[in-house]
Amino acid sequence: MPLHPQSVAFLEVMRTGAAPAEPDIAEMRAATRMSPHRGIGPELTAVEDAAVGAIPIRTYRPADGVLPALVYFHGGGWSIGDLNSADPMCRRLAAEARCVVVSADYRLAPEHPFPAAVEDAFAVTADVVRRAGHYGVAPDAVAVGGDSAGGNLAAVVARLARDEGMALAHQLLMCPNTDSGLDSPSFTEFGEGYGLSAAAMAWFFGHYLGAADRSDPRVAPLRAPDLPGLPPATVLTAEYDILRDEGEEYARALAAAGVPVELRRFDGMIHNFITMPEVFDDAAGARAWAADRLRRSFGQEER
Repeated sequence: MPLHPQSVAFLEVMRTGAAPAEPDIAEMRAATRMSPHRGIGPELTAVEDAAVGAIPIRTYRPADGVLPALVYFHGGGWSIGDLNSADPMCRRLAAEARCVVVSADYRLAPEHPFPAAVEDAFAVTADVVRRAGHYGVAPDAVAVGGDSAGGNLAAVVARLARDEGMALAHQLLMCPNTDSGLDSPSFTEFGEGYGLSAAAMAWFFGHYLGAADRSDPRVAPLRAPDLPGLPPATVLTAEYDILRDEGEEYARALAAAGVPVELRRFDGMIHNFITMPEVFDDAAGARAWAADRLRRSFGQEER
């Protein structure tokens, strides 16, 4: 279908500012922290900052008692984003999925290139599973999830956890990056003028990977040769997102490997619309679907 009118309006606003030829990391991080598009999430029973070793985390608890948990990884091309930029989404998911959310402030490139983000994401997940009592969560009801680059990390962590014999309940992948080829049809078709650009993705990959092997499944989970046995998955994509095809191809690859998966494309939407409820009305519906999928994975009844 055509671009949604809200997508058109948002992209027009973005075009009013000329992007620099070489983006400045510090300026991009500051702009992400100050973005008004994410809104403010709901008040919860408890929100606490802590750390897993040297990795800062923020824990969101919607109610007392032992609850399921979602370990969440923010987007931002492995180079921008932090606990504060992810805060509204984590608050909403905690409230709507009725679970503890543990947000991981993994190390960012270029200061800390691959595999630093992967190592941190896995370390936080393993800590939540292995010290479930400390977090007040059920060890057999821990999921991973994230948006964009965070979706990439969630998919990678799900595979690493399986290999370590660590059973996860679910993987929630929202507009995820799953490949490193930068050459899918949607990447070419929507590479300019639809928000996340092909040039930006190449820039992010350059900072994140350096000389690393782009075929490493910790970079490109779509290229992993061994997908059977992964936790059930929810994959959410946007019609006008350059990452659409690789996200959907990953969902099909999971299904072919016998992994229960549900895929939903949101028509007329652009990359990571779900994180911007102040701009896109469809963000609420997409998040409600994701939260319902999480609740079902935790064995909770539909609300």
